[in-house]
Amino acid sequence: MSIGKWSFAAALALLLSMPLLPAPLVAQDLKAVAKPEELGFAPERLERLTKIFLGYVEQGQLPGAVLLIAKDDKIAYYRAFGYRDREKKISMTHDSIFRLASMTKPIVSAAAMTLVEEGRLDLAAPVSKYIPEFKDLQVQVEHRDPATGKTEMVLEPQKRPMTMQDLLRHTAGLVYAPPIGQGPVSLLYRDAEVSNREETLAQMIAKMSMLPLAHQPGEVWEYSMATDVLGRVLEVVTGQELDRIVEERIVKPLGMTSTGFYTREADKDRIAQPQNDPATGQRPAYFDPAKKPKRLSGGGGMVGTASDYLRFAQMMMGGGKYGNTRVLAPSTVTLMTTTALRAGIGYSTAALTRSGDIAPTPAMGQGFGLGFAIRTEPGQNPLPGSVGSYYWTGAYGTTFYIDPEEKMVVIMMIQAPLSEGAQYRRAMRYLTYQALTAAE
Repeated sequence: MSIGKWSFAAALALLLSMPLLPAPLVAQDLKAVAKPEELGFAPERLERLTKIFLGYVEQGQLPGAVLLIAKDDKIAYYRAFGYRDREKKISMTHDSIFRLASMTKPIVSAAAMTLVEEGRLDLAAPVSKYIPEFKDLQVQVEHRDPATGKTEMVLEPQKRPMTMQDLLRHTAGLVYAPPIGQGPVSLLYRDAEVSNREETLAQMIAKMSMLPLAHQPGEVWEYSMATDVLGRVLEVVTGQELDRIVEERIVKPLGMTSTGFYTREADKDRIAQPQNDPATGQRPAYFDPAKKPKRLSGGGGMVGTASDYLRFAQMMMGGGKYGNTRVLAPSTVTLMTTTALRAGIGYSTAALTRSGDIAPTPAMGQGFGLGFAIRTEPGQNPLPGSVGSYYWTGAYGTTFYIDPEEKMVVIMMIQAPLSEGAQYRRAMRYLTYQALTAAE
């Protein structure tokens, strides 16, 4: 039966038949709250989330979703909607595993900072200290002949070396291939297949070392494969593969039992799937989380659950500590969650035209730290949120938002095309904050 034949009442019945707080939450060390008003939420306003997201499912826009809101170390809202696999009619559950896409970046960035704290990684050092192939990278620039008016692309040396800090804040001069990246260097990335999951990070670096940079290091913010390069640096420094590094330094200490670069055999049936594209009748070509890739993408290769990501977010909001486990020092968390972009920095065309409200630009009242976008102004951005909040989002629709002022974490897990995810992310933010009315 297609979802279009469902009534809203039937969809609501499906939701209400699901346990609000399943077993995985017990391991969270967070207390569930039966009355959200105890945390400052108006219950009837929180239910607007339920109505809106059930509507997305019923109308066939989303196959399903898991939404989680925590405040003051307690759960205010935690719901699973719709289908984990619409075509197979498998209901969404709280423990469903999602492709995190770029929500991988903050986790890998945090793993890198543990090595900084141990004195094994230097943020101010050139990337070439760890990856010698990057020492002599050239920068491709457009040159205009004043006599003829013709333009051509020429190569020039780096004005200063790309640093480790540049990798973490996306000012390294690197790019993404289309559709995320734009411009001639992005096309070179595409043609060279630098994102091939069947090649190792070392092979990726070998390809990238033969291609030019798109910008002088430190001069332009462009969302890029910098965190993938960072992942290779971590492998060089530790002598381990990236999945092992992240597991030992972040995932295992925080008890993120369903998070990694691939799923265990026993967990593969929990993977949330995108729905078929109505235009083609085919499912989007997302990677298979049940298969370990050769290229462990630090920029977008991890999978996990909403409750697992909450542990990571609570660690960050706790100044690097979760429960009795300390992962990072408070000063490190402050460094990561403070904008690292200097005044007057340039922004790529993609950042200005395609990033919209998540762009780390003055026009959006935001900056970018070491792995996170940072809210720097109370206005400018069309979305609600406190100054000092930090977050990121993923190409498949996943998003999280950490608001230290409100002591709140907001997580949305969906699997939707890149072109569609922004509307759901914005709805999640608006609907969360409109429900936060405090005591009245």
